[in-house]
Amino acid sequence: MPVIAITSGKYTNAEDMVEALSHELRCEVITDQNVFEVTDRVYGIKSTTLQKVIDNKPLAFNDFTHTRAKSIACLKKTIAKYVASGNCIFHGLLGHLIPGQTSHIMKVLIITDKKTRTEIGKKTDGLSENEVEKNISSADKRAILWTNALFGKKAWDKSLYDIVIPSDKFDTNKATELILEHLEKVSEIPPEKVKEEVDDFALIAEIEMVLSKTGDGLVVSVDAGNVLITINKSVLMLSAFSRKIVALASNVEGVNTVKTKVGEKYQANITRKYNFETPMRILLVDDEQEFVQTLSERLKMRQIKNKFVYSGEEALDFVDQEDTDVMILDLKMPGIDGFDVLKKVKQSNPNIEVIVLTGHGSEQDRETCLRLGAFAYLQKPADIEDITVTMQKAYEKINSAKDSISE
Repeated sequence: MPVIAITSGKYTNAEDMVEALSHELRCEVITDQNVFEVTDRVYGIKSTTLQKVIDNKPLAFNDFTHTRAKSIACLKKTIAKYVASGNCIFHGLLGHLIPGQTSHIMKVLIITDKKTRTEIGKKTDGLSENEVEKNISSADKRAILWTNALFGKKAWDKSLYDIVIPSDKFDTNKATELILEHLEKVSEIPPEKVKEEVDDFALIAEIEMVLSKTGDGLVVSVDAGNVLITINKSVLMLSAFSRKIVALASNVEGVNTVKTKVGEKYQANITRKYNFETPMRILLVDDEQEFVQTLSERLKMRQIKNKFVYSGEEALDFVDQEDTDVMILDLKMPGIDGFDVLKKVKQSNPNIEVIVLTGHGSEQDRETCLRLGAFAYLQKPADIEDITVTMQKAYEKINSAKDSISE
């Protein structure tokens, strides 16, 4: 059940090589467009959206909808099904979504120098040299953005492939022979190993689908059902976030164990300092003790002094006794919940700006909080920068109101 993933530069005669290889192996050729169409039909994500993901273009409201993470997970699920069936050749950029540890799938790059590609383009498409060069530049840019987003590497980096075929030195027949020669080595991999790799790839796709609700920045690898999730983004409370994604992944059928680790892109010690004209008096209110303590420490690292309490009752007592500018308030708490705290604080201390930060809210909760006078409504896990920027805006509103009174 041969499976080959071929990436090629534009104007490299790759299409002829892929066609010859398909004929020789009696394999179906799967293009990126084929994968888009199946993913659109099965998972309801439009091909235009999927293309934007591959092109690394901005997606509206991605911070809330996590469309990018979900799209990539769905693309992987589609590709994993093709891989499970076998006898196919992927031709395009999407073959890069196949895990590197999937040893029974051969990854091939077909490329040559720009001068040769330009001559091929002029001959095959009948375009001017300038038009061909623009086409090459556009296609190369798309490939570079994609591989950089996935691996932090250039599109033609040899480490991404098992073999590299310079099409100016290999005609179609020689290229086919070379690929078939390497394919013989792959065919020696035991069937049980192939099945394990196929199952692991399918499991990666399923886990990433489940984790997509937490957004981008999670890299999943699986070895015989044992899962490792690398956190490549900054989150407010690492230990709590880790527990959350472990719980989500553990519920996926076929998972044996789940571990997490911090990746290179995770920044735990951001020390950006916010300078305010006078010290901002912050109160953090949350019954999750570890969360509120961690948030408190990370704000202090930014030179933002704060106090914290663990209940609504304590929060109301605090603002009655201590001057407070901004309150960061959780909604779901035992006893007096966040809604009641918000309502009472705005009645007794209307100058306090309340930022709701909750992990259990809904759109209806958001509308209720804003109607009751909340300055902003954020959901966990929220980026520390989003929290601090929102606090700064709340403080600016407070100062603006003070200036209006003084005038």
